[in-house]
Amino acid sequence: MNAEKKQKLLVLATGLVIGIFAVILVMMGNPGNMGFCIACFIRDTAGALGMHRAAVVQYIRPEIIGLVLGSFIMSLCMKDYKPQGGSAPVTRFILGFFVMVGALMFLGCPLRMVLRLAGGDLNAIAGIVGFIVGVLVGVYFINKGFSLATGKMPAQGKLEGMMMPAINVMNLILLIAAPAFIFFSAEGPGSLHAPIWIALIAGLVVGAMGNRSRICMVGGFRDLFLYKNAHLFVGTAGVFIAALIGMLVVGKFNLGFEGQPVAHTDWLWNFLGLALVGFASALAGGCPIRQLVLSGTGSSDASVTILGLFVGAAFCHNFGLASSANGPTPAGQIAVIIGFIVVGAIAVMNIRKLKD
Repeated sequence: MNAEKKQKLLVLATGLVIGIFAVILVMMGNPGNMGFCIACFIRDTAGALGMHRAAVVQYIRPEIIGLVLGSFIMSLCMKDYKPQGGSAPVTRFILGFFVMVGALMFLGCPLRMVLRLAGGDLNAIAGIVGFIVGVLVGVYFINKGFSLATGKMPAQGKLEGMMMPAINVMNLILLIAAPAFIFFSAEGPGSLHAPIWIALIAGLVVGAMGNRSRICMVGGFRDLFLYKNAHLFVGTAGVFIAALIGMLVVGKFNLGFEGQPVAHTDWLWNFLGLALVGFASALAGGCPIRQLVLSGTGSSDASVTILGLFVGAAFCHNFGLASSANGPTPAGQIAVIIGFIVVGAIAVMNIRKLKD
């Protein structure tokens, strides 16, 4: 078996493991169709740390901690840990911010998009179509010469690369110690969670596998359309297949539009929300789960994007931008439109810089 085929099988295996863990985590306490949702988990963690005060979505999610630390440990074991970054940090922060604005309009990241469909939530179809359109727009600009890099990626000190793993170690300590200044939901999605140990193990395993496979929801569609290469797309397919079979086996599959967990039925804003996510993520170089895995390898670019995701989550809940089961808010709709304008401007201006 050649190296390319082995790598493809690793991507597929990673997707299957994510799908299996997603079902297990829901069965053990996570909200429905939210076994693995990076946007939702970052939102909950931001709330627990006091960045927003939406009482129903506050909990330090061990899955996020595990993803970063699993990738970090794997990088150390494989001796390819390499602190680097420094290309357009403010731009990456803004892209991360608007990825979260779009995700909380849809009520889920690209990973949850696949898991929602696997659970029978047909509202995810509009989101998937929007996501693909957003990625295609990003691919268009990439083909035109878009890039945030200004040359060779500069190496950085070990301390810089260690920051994101260290932050997550601290978050794990805060989760276990549960001091009075950390907020935990008594009701709502934030109150629903699997035991810490299983959630942490799931994150560690997926983080380690994602480090080697480079699985990415955006990358799968991007490479399919940009390079006609389905290498990464098989990971997305693996997530869907494993989660679909798992949901059918455990009796959690619920086909339809109405009555889906933590979801709304506004097809237009489901479409636009994930279109913004796809567009901004393509320009940022990866979906939220890929950014977390990259941060564990020492990428400060990914870490800055993650900080943008956290601030975006806090901003959405502090200023009423996040959707609910009742649908999108007017403020959220305005924010998504602004997001397209800002991300579009970033795309165009970076092409012009390359042409100068």
